[in-house]
Amino acid sequence: MYRLDPRYAPAPQAVLHTGWQAVASQLPDGPAVLAIEGPPSVDWPLLADRLERELTDRGTPVTLLDIRSHYARPAHVRRRTERPADADDPYFRRLADNSLDDLFETLPVPAPPQAGLLLVHGPGAALVDHDLLWYADVPKRYSEAAVGAGEPGANLGLPGEKPDFKRLFYIDWPMLDRHRDALAPRLDAWLDMQNPDHPAWIDGAGLRATYAALARKPVRTRPYFNSTPWGGHWAQRELGFNTGARNTALGYELIAPEAGILIGTGPEAQAEVPFQLLCVLEPLSVLGAQVHARYGTSFPIRFDYLDTVGGGSLSVHCHPKESYMRERFGWDYTQHETYYLTLGSTDTKVYLGLREDADVDVFRKEVERAVTDGVPMDPEDHVLAFPAEQGQLFMIPAGTPHASGAGNLVLEISATPYLYSLRFYDWLRPGADGNPRPLPYEHGFANLETGRRGEAVARDLVQKPRTLREGTGWREEVIGDLAEMFYEVRRFVLDAEAEAADDTQGRFHILNVVEGEGVTVHTEAGDRHELAFAETLTVPAAVGRYALRAAAGGGPVSVVKALVR
Repeated sequence: MYRLDPRYAPAPQAVLHTGWQAVASQLPDGPAVLAIEGPPSVDWPLLADRLERELTDRGTPVTLLDIRSHYARPAHVRRRTERPADADDPYFRRLADNSLDDLFETLPVPAPPQAGLLLVHGPGAALVDHDLLWYADVPKRYSEAAVGAGEPGANLGLPGEKPDFKRLFYIDWPMLDRHRDALAPRLDAWLDMQNPDHPAWIDGAGLRATYAALARKPVRTRPYFNSTPWGGHWAQRELGFNTGARNTALGYELIAPEAGILIGTGPEAQAEVPFQLLCVLEPLSVLGAQVHARYGTSFPIRFDYLDTVGGGSLSVHCHPKESYMRERFGWDYTQHETYYLTLGSTDTKVYLGLREDADVDVFRKEVERAVTDGVPMDPEDHVLAFPAEQGQLFMIPAGTPHASGAGNLVLEISATPYLYSLRFYDWLRPGADGNPRPLPYEHGFANLETGRRGEAVARDLVQKPRTLREGTGWREEVIGDLAEMFYEVRRFVLDAEAEAADDTQGRFHILNVVEGEGVTVHTEAGDRHELAFAETLTVPAAVGRYALRAAAGGGPVSVVKALVR
């Protein structure tokens, strides 16, 4: 069965506590300065209050310093963190490269306490001289929810200000991620604040030891589905995910900047820690030397679901070409994608590439009329439509117009950048707020690949499988390989109880069961990991040789694999 909460035991030397009393018991009586760093989405007043109460009850004097009270005025923060060149773009921002120092005119220099603890807390607290450093966190989905709800202060450095998503995605997250990653090697503790009445605490050395072990064995991140206007209901019906939501649209199987790993012994004793820290702390083991040399600590491939079963078609859109992505948006590599049809049919569609007779000027005029006058258009007048046959992979290099039609479950196997969808047309569909969804078509036409069209699309981007190797009861196929894309997609097909051997050969693999009951992954080091239908698993580069064994008593199993070429 699909697991909603894959969980891994902490290292033997790790210390994991839950509840405020147990968390506070890890602090000394002082004198000392404790800095608690973290994102704006943490409930900082509650955190400070609960620690103060616990420490005071045991007789430890506490002085509180909310670092947010020392931020520069909002106008100054905005001026330092927003580029003038982005001012006229209502859709996107270049990824911020600022440090958290830019939130302050001058940092406070508090006097060390003579007795007890000085508790400095909030985003930027680690910039103050300290004796102990904790990181308090909630996953990024909480930040998105806070901004969506209009909670004042949900954006970094702007307490009390009305939040917006553009700052969150393009300014806050890059700044916070860089800051957190730099602190990771010296954190004294990690504090998971998802349940503010019952936080989970793991010591820093224990966390690093746990991650050192996980970087050498298969690991699955915690999945999550959000809701959007086009979303379907497959994940609700089949996986039991978020059954009370209006739909399940985008499934976060492994989107590295937002993914988390659950560390603990059960639902009441677990901490969710970012997957990204695995790449920061153990880059060679996770990524491999060659991938690390090219991509640094950025995990370059993502797996996610696009659920339109019982929903609507996605917008027709493309993604920035590499030079545009780098120069305009500041991301070092671009958003190549592929669609694997986990569920589809000859009656549903995937839109991909330009028709042979497409007139880009006419296409543009129809897009503009849809935007300005609400005139509907038929994308198939300009973009090819293919039957969305189950098991087919569609290659989508940057600049290629594409969309999944309604009625599909797409496993999107793509480059990690995911915040730059350049929409041409969205079926005149309103967003969750009732307003028209944004259509950054100027960016789209600036990146539209006009040379690949008609027969070339079918030949290059809708490839037929070719067998790479085979053995008794199994074969490995290449199902997507394009020179301009830095990764390729393969597929294992195994008979019941068959076993296929593989080897990472120094670069990570990502696996997903796309058909059948599942497999068990066995590594040469003796680790064993079950993988059920629709689940995704990362096999770090350090694993080396491993084997896939199909479930006993079931039918054939298909497992998709992606790797950097």
